[in-house]
Amino acid sequence: MTITRARPRVAVAVFPGTWSERDFAHVASEVLDWAVHLVWHTEVELGGPDAVVLPGGFAHGDHLRTGAIARFSPIMRSVEAFAASGGPVIGSCNGFQILTEAGMLPGALMRNDHLEFRCDWQVLRVEAPASAPAWLGDLSEGELIRLPISHGEGRYVADPRVLDDLEVNHRVVLRYADESGAVTPAANPNGSERGIAGIVNATGNVLGLMPHPERAAEAEIGGTDGLRLFRSLERWLQARPAAVERRL
Repeated sequence: MTITRARPRVAVAVFPGTWSERDFAHVASEVLDWAVHLVWHTEVELGGPDAVVLPGGFAHGDHLRTGAIARFSPIMRSVEAFAASGGPVIGSCNGFQILTEAGMLPGALMRNDHLEFRCDWQVLRVEAPASAPAWLGDLSEGELIRLPISHGEGRYVADPRVLDDLEVNHRVVLRYADESGAVTPAANPNGSERGIAGIVNATGNVLGLMPHPERAAEAEIGGTDGLRLFRSLERWLQARPAAVERRL
């Protein structure tokens, strides 16, 4: 049995101040040949997507806390319902911040410990990819990948009890590491607790990460490790046509 819609359809939420939506749209449409729908934050319907993206940027100018105002945008009710139905959602950078503010992921993203904005390529160690099969299904435990970072408030923090729960339940899926794969303070670009760069929700369909996979999808711009997350999603959708059809 194959997926009834040949081209996966992705909805990319757009808030005032968002600026990575076009990067995601370019990768989805031009690199992957997917159908893309940009959804303004005041809309209430996602348009029947197979996956949802919350992109990077400065939603509402980050005037209160990063993602704190975006969390109340009308479109977020549909994003939350989509995720609750098992639909795959990814939030990158500001999107990760919005996911935590919305309570879809635990913890919070705070100002980098050195108080500087960091824009660079970063080595990441993949952990428990089976905990996020839609997004990391093509990656292996302990594998090292390189993705760009671009943030001033990327320091992941949470109560120690929450951090321990994430660890025990294998919900930490990406950590900042050095070239040898060691998670060290020197390899941590923002002071995140336990070197955390990405986490997943309890059901494994909502991934939040600070790095930008959409900026690592073409060799011409430095690397293609980010493309592997989207290829993982594509294969995950193809293996679950019934689940996709319920969201058409």
